[in-house]
Amino acid sequence: MIKLIKYTLAILLALTVATSSVLAKSKSAELMEEIQALKQGQEQMQKDLEEIKKLLKQGARAAGGQQAFEPTDMTLGDVAYKGERTAPVTLVEFSDYHCPFCKRHATTVLPQLQKTYIDTGKLRFVMREFPIPNLHPRAKAASVAVLCGGEQGDYWGMHDAVFNDQKARTDEDFKAMASSIGLDAEAFSTCLSSDRFDAQIKADQAEGRKLGISGTPSFVLGLTDPDNPDIVHLTKFIRGAQSLASFSAAIDELLEKAEESE
Repeated sequence: MIKLIKYTLAILLALTVATSSVLAKSKSAELMEEIQALKQGQEQMQKDLEEIKKLLKQGARAAGGQQAFEPTDMTLGDVAYKGERTAPVTLVEFSDYHCPFCKRHATTVLPQLQKTYIDTGKLRFVMREFPIPNLHPRAKAASVAVLCGGEQGDYWGMHDAVFNDQKARTDEDFKAMASSIGLDAEAFSTCLSSDRFDAQIKADQAEGRKLGISGTPSFVLGLTDPDNPDIVHLTKFIRGAQSLASFSAAIDELLEKAEESE
């Protein structure tokens, strides 16, 4: 009986040792897997950091080659605008109709500017075309569509329609928009297929680049010349879809200057 007990204990001891060995090996394998996973994670993080560094360097080079904004005069010519031509302050937007940030400005901030400043005669709001083809291949076509709307006296109707549905990008989409706001379909179609606005769009893009604009939306603003409202004395630059507060601060400062000069 004693021998049987001893034999049983020996078997149990052997099993315990074997189990411990297996568990140790299992834990060791799990630990090695965790270490390997950590190494891979570190390697990926290092790759990500290197990519971020490259992007930052590219951005720095681009910024270094970009002309900084300097106060200057702008002659408006035949451009679309909201508000009174002789409003003391003029705000000029350079916009891409397929830019999501431009849409955000058009649908959130612009209506507030309209109510507070444009409708009260304090601000004239001007649009300039700045499509960026390498980001939005059909942005120029959208600008042409809106300008064709302007040719029939409804630039802002097409402006709103295109921004409200940025997924609509074909000529047929633009024609449907034009019909929906009551434009002459045949005249719009003829305009859309022409190149009559190519020179204007190129001129807007060139002027924007001279002002230091590389992305949209970008804004310049200044005092309207009291003797010749076609001229704006630009002194401020706003980059990106900023809050109403940012625009209000700049506009209010210019309004104070306009009052002081009266």
